[in-house]
Amino acid sequence: MTDISNSDMEYLRILLRRQSANRLEDGKEYLVLARLGPVATRANLASVSDLLAAVRAGNQLLRSEVVEAMTINETSFFRDTHPFTALRDGIIPDLLAARPRSLNIWCAAASTGQEPYSLAMLMYDDFPQAPPPRILATDLNRTVLAKAQDGDYTQLEVNRGLPAKALVAHFTQHGRAWRIDGRFRRMVTFRALNLADPWPAMPPFDLILLRNVLIYFDEATRADVTARALRALRPGGYLMLGSAETSLATSGLAERVVIGRTLCFRAPVEGARSDARAR
Repeated sequence: MTDISNSDMEYLRILLRRQSANRLEDGKEYLVLARLGPVATRANLASVSDLLAAVRAGNQLLRSEVVEAMTINETSFFRDTHPFTALRDGIIPDLLAARPRSLNIWCAAASTGQEPYSLAMLMYDDFPQAPPPRILATDLNRTVLAKAQDGDYTQLEVNRGLPAKALVAHFTQHGRAWRIDGRFRRMVTFRALNLADPWPAMPPFDLILLRNVLIYFDEATRADVTARALRALRPGGYLMLGSAETSLATSGLAERVVIGRTLCFRAPVEGARSDARAR
């Protein structure tokens, strides 16, 4: 499994674009081999080329496994730190002041669950008087969603971004794994969703985290997904993108708000001028 042909790369590029709207850039042969090699091994196939040949021949199960393997995105607890500082110091207080009720939050690229669980822990630790939030966590990949729903993480995963205090307070060790407490699992609902497809009916959100996923889409899909996310917000709600994606938000649909090192977007408040403050 040390090589992949140009024709296989082109087929995979087209498959991913059709199935997930993800772009597979040139020079990513190493990534393809690393992600699909284990899939080929589990299927008792000798190579990634044999795996893709089976997909070409119409094996729907392997096609799903290939797409899922290629759409696993990097994540960690409290990733990048400063967006969670902005949530704690600016965004969450603003939302609770306007609507002191359970916040409706969507983590739109949840992967293995560290982001929604980080939000749940932040709300529990820093806003103990607020009603527990309702957090929807979606991802295209059903395999990572199953892991997220279990709430079990390896030592390496909890070492990445999770403060030791939070590990001790909110996780229980089970053998070599750490399981997040049930109170946080109950705050989060995990569902499979392809952002590039039509979205099901959902209630308006106070906060949407659409972080570090737009970079994998083509330009038209990025613009479409971002515009739909902004329209899914309540008046005064916030959209957070990844640090490399903030230039992608559709102009005119939201106000740009800077809180510390974090740039986010706030939906207009109906009947009033937005009072979001640049900090």
